[in-house]
Amino acid sequence: MKKLSSFLFQRSVIVAVLIILQATVLLVPMIWAWSYYVYVYWACVVLSLLAVLVIVRRQTDPGYKIAWIIPILLFPMFGWLVYLLCGGNKLSARMRRKMQGMDRTMLEQLEDDYKAKKLSVLGQDAVNQARYLEQYARCPVYTNTWTRYFPLGDDAFPAMLEELKKAKHYIFLEYFILAPGVFWDSIVEILKEKHAAGVDVRVIYDDVGSLGTLPANYAETFEQETGIPCCCFNRFKPVISIRMNNRDHRKLCIIDGHTAFTGGINLADEYINQKPRFGHWKDSAILVKGEAAWSMTVMFLTMWEYIREIKVDYAALRPTALPPEAVLGKDCFVQPYADNPLDNEPVGETVYLNLISKAKRYVYIMTPYLIVSDSVNTALCNAAKSGVDVRIITPHIPDKKLVFELTRSHYQPLLEAGVQIFEYTPGFVHAKNVVSDDVCGVVGTINMDYRSMFLHFEDAVLLYQDPTVLDIKADFLATQLASQKVTLEQCLERSWPRRLFRSILRVLAPLV
Repeated sequence: MKKLSSFLFQRSVIVAVLIILQATVLLVPMIWAWSYYVYVYWACVVLSLLAVLVIVRRQTDPGYKIAWIIPILLFPMFGWLVYLLCGGNKLSARMRRKMQGMDRTMLEQLEDDYKAKKLSVLGQDAVNQARYLEQYARCPVYTNTWTRYFPLGDDAFPAMLEELKKAKHYIFLEYFILAPGVFWDSIVEILKEKHAAGVDVRVIYDDVGSLGTLPANYAETFEQETGIPCCCFNRFKPVISIRMNNRDHRKLCIIDGHTAFTGGINLADEYINQKPRFGHWKDSAILVKGEAAWSMTVMFLTMWEYIREIKVDYAALRPTALPPEAVLGKDCFVQPYADNPLDNEPVGETVYLNLISKAKRYVYIMTPYLIVSDSVNTALCNAAKSGVDVRIITPHIPDKKLVFELTRSHYQPLLEAGVQIFEYTPGFVHAKNVVSDDVCGVVGTINMDYRSMFLHFEDAVLLYQDPTVLDIKADFLATQLASQKVTLEQCLERSWPRRLFRSILRVLAPLV
């Protein structure tokens, strides 16, 4: 009885019940109008056709359009209503002003740092990639930055604690998931000590990401108990709305504006293998020390301004000195970048597409989910058909079974084109890495799926001609040795009902 009571009063269960009640309320008028079925039906058909025309006109991924058009036409009685509530991406005037404010601030604070032309020593492709991120993500490329790659969250954990203890001016944390345990509790103790010593400490977490790990009022309680400013992004409400899909999936740990961590790890124990969930948890992270960390600081501060609706004095927070390690990266190019789902620019997808299409010898990808758009699928296939060594590592033990089926539904066309796919046998891969030609590498939060590329706030670090690129490659090859290769024969051996199910999942993938 105690377990049942605990389950029923979980925040996620209560929210689910409220959403079901709201859906029921929306259907009641339609049921009431059943006596006028013919008129209601044709009115709904007209509304559904109008919704389809709106979708066709939208500048978005073709797969996303198809995923909406099919159910709308199959269920014209309510398909248009579901799209109206969940499928649009029209911003209110207030939201548009806030988004424009974030973009304007990024430009104001970082434009003077633009230096894409300096990458001419690496060729025009590198210049074009850096220029794209400067012009459309407002994120400069930097030198004088040293980086260190961590092939596991287990390795990043002690390094994060060590760097946090060195903080003299401020600590900013922005994470998708916070969860009580060894990882988060260890960090909280340091945050309390630093806050008491006068260090400026701020915390952001995503409300949906932490739905199952934190109570609804955690931000307020944490701030009251510790005095540390804390807020949650886009508080989850039991409302059927597209806005609830826009989550803060970033993972940023900023120290004094000159040191920063990002990558796949959240501040929860499974990410450092202290809490087994899906076998061995294979994740990654990167430490950035030097000029480039300021760009990541601005990413955090623009989000802080957005949530708190306050103005930040950026000049007072910009570091006046760099850590001694920065000089080790004086000849390297490091470009942290952020992706905003509300600006209609698919930055995360574009960077991946550029790396794949420009690769000359190889491109290696590690991702927890392989739910790619037609554009990415075509780029991967074309690269493999052109003789580029394309390899992808995904998990063998899934965290979500339906999403795992969706990932596997993308295997066959890639294998037929010559892409090599491996599944990490010991457990779950959560790293989001891309490395190509011993020249470029990406470590960040951006999954190979629709949510990361089109719905979430994300971040990553792009490296050019940095020694860390070879560390990312070495980690991929070591992980491949612990993985099993997927063959085309295995895909074709599946029963026809399962293959049909996977085909349906692929069509609806953008909605999952």
